[in-house]
Amino acid sequence: MVGDRVGGVRYERQLSDTVVLREARVADAASLAAAYDRNRDHLAPWDPARPPSFFTEHGQRSLLTQRLATSAAGEGQAFLLVEGAEVVGGISLNQIVRGPAQRATVGYWLDHEHVGRGLATAAVGAVVDFATETLRLHRLEAGALPRNAASRAVLTRSGFVEYGYAASYLRIAGAWEDHVLYHRLLGPA
Repeated sequence: MVGDRVGGVRYERQLSDTVVLREARVADAASLAAAYDRNRDHLAPWDPARPPSFFTEHGQRSLLTQRLATSAAGEGQAFLLVEGAEVVGGISLNQIVRGPAQRATVGYWLDHEHVGRGLATAAVGAVVDFATETLRLHRLEAGALPRNAASRAVLTRSGFVEYGYAASYLRIAGAWEDHVLYHRLLGPA
């Protein structure tokens, strides 16, 4: 951890007049808990079932600390979309694999009051740049529920290509859900 940043990376990019994408910080725990709490209903159809502790400052502090270990090991990187001191979304690179694969998965969410403004697409674009320029990855992958048209559109607008379909891929809202799979090549083929 550098300061209270999750991982050793200092990163910041302006996504709009008021929203900045930056690395997650342990000090964001209270704001992140508040964001998840106010977006409970909005995110429930797309997220795993969450225990009550997930929506607390203590729970988020614990999760951010775990993300620190993942980032320090070079296996992930978490970013937040912030407006002033308020968290309004998140995006992360997960399951970073080195060696011959040089790939990671991408996951993201956005506050219900900020959808439809191009922020998710801007955040994915910024993280694609980070994965390309800073991490030097070759490939990013993402999955979306077939019924999540908004997320699928974000991926398509961000240069991801649909390449498959995975039955019972992830446990979402307490049930195993199929996902449409996407990828984006970042370097020369």
